[in-house]
Amino acid sequence: MPTFPKLSLILNILVLIPVSSGILLNSFWAVEAYGPDVPARGILLSIYLAILIVSAVLLVKFDAKFVMALLTVQIIYKVLSPIMVGTLTNPVIISNLFIAAFHIVSVWKLSR
Repeated sequence: MPTFPKLSLILNILVLIPVSSGILLNSFWAVEAYGPDVPARGILLSIYLAILIVSAVLLVKFDAKFVMALLTVQIIYKVLSPIMVGTLTNPVIISNLFIAAFHIVSVWKLSR
């Protein structure tokens, strides 16, 4: 199993467990970062949970094609986020861009 893509899956898990928990529990910091508990936030939580579950499965049963697909979709949505939101100062946007950069390296290593 390639090291960098495996680290991307671990990064997804390490980030999404506390983020998903915070959103689910309506933590103060989650409300500050993601807004009030509205349907759109629930939809985002379902997407985060799907990424978390697929990352955990792929960490156990690694398949380069599936890892590349997952990370590529994440890169696209994370790079589109500041364009759609209209800011680079939101902490979620900033962390998304750092994670996207990490995932770009993983996709590049998988594609070689």
